[in-house]
Amino acid sequence: MPALEKQWTRVEQAYEDRTLLDSVLHRKAIRRTIDDLDSGRLRVAEQDESGEWVTHEWLKQAVLLYFAMRKMRTRRSGPFEYHDKIPLKRNLAEAKVRVVPPGTVRHGAYLAPGVVVMPAYVNIGAWVGAGTMVDTWATVGSCAQIGSDCHLSGGVGIGGVLEPLSARPVIVEDGVFLGSRAIVVEGVHIEREAVIGAGVVLTASTAILDVSGPEVIEHRGRVPARSVVIPGTRPKRFPAGEFQIPCALIIGQRTESTDRKVSLNAALRDHAVAV
Repeated sequence: MPALEKQWTRVEQAYEDRTLLDSVLHRKAIRRTIDDLDSGRLRVAEQDESGEWVTHEWLKQAVLLYFAMRKMRTRRSGPFEYHDKIPLKRNLAEAKVRVVPPGTVRHGAYLAPGVVVMPAYVNIGAWVGAGTMVDTWATVGSCAQIGSDCHLSGGVGIGGVLEPLSARPVIVEDGVFLGSRAIVVEGVHIEREAVIGAGVVLTASTAILDVSGPEVIEHRGRVPARSVVIPGTRPKRFPAGEFQIPCALIIGQRTESTDRKVSLNAALRDHAVAV
């Protein structure tokens, strides 16, 4: 049996029978899996040959088992003290990434070369692609998949997911710009080079309305590639009356003349919108 298949099998066995956490072989398989997530050798979700995103449930199992294996421990880094089960990511210089104090990246999260993490947070199981900026107070939740050359502006909240095991994590493809305080949770998929305006909230049930054409086109759980998205509302009738509920509005597409590193203001200016 190939080494990775053995590793996979032992993780699944331990997840079904927690007494196997006393087994040296099973504990070793779990630790190796977390190390592989940390190095980027494995990732919780990835595209298959057809371009569809596939979630690897056994890697989520490994993360949950790793929590069960670990004991609370106090760690110090300069003036900072931490009391937690999961160690911090190490060897940042060798990985060619920058983490600005007090930015926090947990072991088991992968940062590709050129990633910059300002005083922000990246959780275990996350994957962040080359050249991406995780700006101040932004959070990248467990198992979230962030592409290359993205910008997560200040206070952006990318949700994490471990259970249910079959749940897809948040996926942000290459070249996406997320404006300040945007929130993306519940496995929402943002396709390449989209621009998400400040304060946009995207959940699995959020109506994402393309209003750029003669008729409204509704999406849920997915922002099409190169879309420019701003916060919006639409009316809904309740027993007590009609009220405005949040939605997201696709107001157009990123123009070819707009550089991938575009600022949010420049992208919105193309569509005569200010937020």
